[in-house]
Amino acid sequence: MLGLAIAPGIALAIYIYFRDKYDKEPLLALVISFFMGVMSTIPTFVSEILVAQIPFIEQNVFAMAFLGVALIEEFWKMFFVMIYAFRKKAFDEPYDGITYCVMVSMGFATAENILYVMEGGWSVVILRMFTAVPAHTTFAIMMGYYMGLAKFSSKSRGVLLCMALLSATLFHGAYDYFLFVQNVPGIWLGAFVSVGVGVYLSLRAIRIHSSNSPFGVSSKTDFLT
Repeated sequence: MLGLAIAPGIALAIYIYFRDKYDKEPLLALVISFFMGVMSTIPTFVSEILVAQIPFIEQNVFAMAFLGVALIEEFWKMFFVMIYAFRKKAFDEPYDGITYCVMVSMGFATAENILYVMEGGWSVVILRMFTAVPAHTTFAIMMGYYMGLAKFSSKSRGVLLCMALLSATLFHGAYDYFLFVQNVPGIWLGAFVSVGVGVYLSLRAIRIHSSNSPFGVSSKTDFLT
């Protein structure tokens, strides 16, 4: 079970690494980013416990999904990307935003996976292998797409960083909301729909940044609209 809890995050991290066609990141930097993702679970869980005490969030499923979980988790993942990877010289093309965000996110998702699997057993590890871990990957790619743009933009960097956090939070919050609602039969299917949309946009984001690499054949900058 432990192996199955760890494998999805490692596999998706490797997939994103090899999708970098032109200038792959130093392996040490990726390993450090992964373990920073593991470390990010500590302030995340503390923050979630504190925020859950706020009556408005505790009693409102929508607020809990978007503010009590999604915003907190994506904020801390983005924070660890910013303090380490965003400043590195190796971060020298837009696709690197996706790479580093995914590495941090997979560290977070793997640590979270281990905790859930220890409590839930085989059914949890199989379910999360095909739902939660891929979902975290799409959140990270959305964030990384805009962080990749922000890295090389001086005039609109703040706006793009806000879009990075907002896009990841919206997708994460939607995914959690459909799972948190208990009194509407079949609403949990919305979580799979949100992941499907996230996968589509993630593949498009990867394609756009790959084609815009300064180390390959350049093309015009695009946005996920």
